[in-house]
Amino acid sequence: MPNHPPNHAQRHDLAEEVHARPPETVPAPARASYLAVLVDADDRARERDHLQALCERFAVPPPRADATHLRASFGALRLKWERHGEFSGYLIIAAGAASRPFAEPAAALMPPDWLAAVPGQTIAAVHVDLVAGAGWARDNASLAAFFGGQSVVGAAIAEGAGAVFSDFRLHDDGFSRWLVLDEGLTPGQAGRTVQRLVEIEAYRLLALLALPIARRQTSRMLQIERELATLTDALAQGQGNDEELLHELTRLAAEVESSLAASQFRFGACRAYAELVMRRIAELRESRLPGLQTIEEFMARRFTPAMATCHTAEARLHGLSERIARASALLSTRVDITRERQNQALLASMDRRAKVQLRLQQTVEGLSVAAIVYYLAGLVGYLAKGIKAGGLRFEPDLIVAVAVPALAVAAFFTVRRARRHAAEKEKVN
Repeated sequence: MPNHPPNHAQRHDLAEEVHARPPETVPAPARASYLAVLVDADDRARERDHLQALCERFAVPPPRADATHLRASFGALRLKWERHGEFSGYLIIAAGAASRPFAEPAAALMPPDWLAAVPGQTIAAVHVDLVAGAGWARDNASLAAFFGGQSVVGAAIAEGAGAVFSDFRLHDDGFSRWLVLDEGLTPGQAGRTVQRLVEIEAYRLLALLALPIARRQTSRMLQIERELATLTDALAQGQGNDEELLHELTRLAAEVESSLAASQFRFGACRAYAELVMRRIAELRESRLPGLQTIEEFMARRFTPAMATCHTAEARLHGLSERIARASALLSTRVDITRERQNQALLASMDRRAKVQLRLQQTVEGLSVAAIVYYLAGLVGYLAKGIKAGGLRFEPDLIVAVAVPALAVAAFFTVRRARRHAAEKEKVN
């Protein structure tokens, strides 16, 4: 019984993570071929079925449905398959050396057409030949013969236990090449070296996927920067219609945000892959060989500037987004101030109209008093005439004349009281 509280549900998986996917041991001499394939989510099932068909052909247990890696032996070959976030890697290892480096790569020993039918798109393909280092010349002229006559870069590695060489070019078969000279590498060191070399090639090309995006966006960013400068100048000088300027800024902001959304993942992956490339190179522990560029020097001259272009494009996009946001905020503030002034002018106009309406209302109230007196005087006249007709002797006109002032005073105070009552009720509400 363990002498501790119950385990976290993921403790075992987390503890084993540092031991996951260890490099293959590769005793020299040996050959290896590596394929990195971009696989869509829709092709994951086809990928597993393709692996399962290979395993059934050699009576090897296939990977589980949820497996992300496979290590299996198919006769004289060993296959290591790993599924990563956006790509899958196939490492094929064959024991023994060919008559000449790269003359019979490990990939050629696979069943016919199996590699060609792997689902996805190839992003990296590498041949690695591991041979005994005795008797090998280390100069560019001698090594170029194994790389199609191309200039070679290379270095001693692992404190002199080996040396690696490559031209970083695609050859006629679509594969790049690494030549590894063994001068004391253990099988574990050789396996780790092979793994690092193929990962340098795969991660280098995966990082460079962002370069075409950066180049496309750079030309458009120049146009956006010019348009933004024109709009900002118009804003500073108070030129143009504010609503139109705000509309243009909103259009630019939408375009920049769309570009950011479309490229954010690729630029983020570019940074991660570039860091992995430089880390794998550092793990080789290179030592200079006379007359040859080291791998780190080669990458610093050609790969690093490409990564700088991608990082600059990403930074410019973010900078454009922030500048447009600031300009939009300033213009929005100016539009709000203009609208506030318009609102104040409208309120002043409404106040003047209310005063005019009040005067008109007071005039109407005076007229209404006259109308009420006229109406009541008529009623008094009719009443007086009726009384006179009943036999009483007095003049109806005299009665009306006497009643008019009294009716006027009564009507005036009644209307005034009603208006005062309405005003008090409005204040309460």
